[in-house]
Amino acid sequence: MRTAPARRITALLITAAFLAGCADEPDDDEAANPVPYSWIVSEYQPNGADYVDEVDPPQPVADEIEGQSAAIERLHSDDGMVFLRYSDDIVAISPYQTGSLVQVDDYRSGHKRWKSRLSKWPDPDSASFRGGGPGSGK
Repeated sequence: MRTAPARRITALLITAAFLAGCADEPDDDEAANPVPYSWIVSEYQPNGADYVDEVDPPQPVADEIEGQSAAIERLHSDDGMVFLRYSDDIVAISPYQTGSLVQVDDYRSGHKRWKSRLSKWPDPDSASFRGGGPGSGK
């Protein structure tokens, strides 16, 4: 009977393929660290392309958003704004009337928009920038 060695080889190959799939590469979902956009849409009132919390100031709103998905980094500006950095996006939370205005931008346009406040974060237009998401050049 020659089927026993063939079965062992097949089992070894299947095991090796399985283990190779479990290598040190993180899942895309874990590496992506996405903005909890659907939660923001459901939690806050729409205001054009932005969202409003009519009661809470920026700090608690940032805490709520990070409670859904932790940001890579968080910055506070002197004028009361809070910025949350995600792998591909920036969430800017600013004082607005009696509450907060929540703005979500992709990293490149958000960095360009808030550049003077985000000087500690990598400039996406620099040669050394490695943004998130799929693609080459990383």
